[in-house]
Amino acid sequence: MTITSEMRFNTGQLVITPAALETLTADDILTALGRHIRADWGDVTPADRDENNFSLREGFRILSVYHSASGEKFWIITEADRTLTTVLLPSDY
Repeated sequence: MTITSEMRFNTGQLVITPAALETLTADDILTALGRHIRADWGDVTPADRDENNFSLREGFRILSVYHSASGEKFWIITEADRTLTTVLLPSDY
């Protein structure tokens, strides 16, 4: 099965902050993006997981939390209108 057939939503344009680009590996980013679009929200709290599932159904913003292979925490945020998805470090927010 391809990632496209497993996608739960469109990401729109993909962007990454300079700090995240400098800190994360391509594998970290691609693995997390694959999880994000399949509605695997990563290391979010149970309440945030429920909120993301609600947001997926209702068309609100989605926030996933992942950790790189080196342990760096990072976020992936897809905007409510699904036109933009950003990979960023918490310090970028």
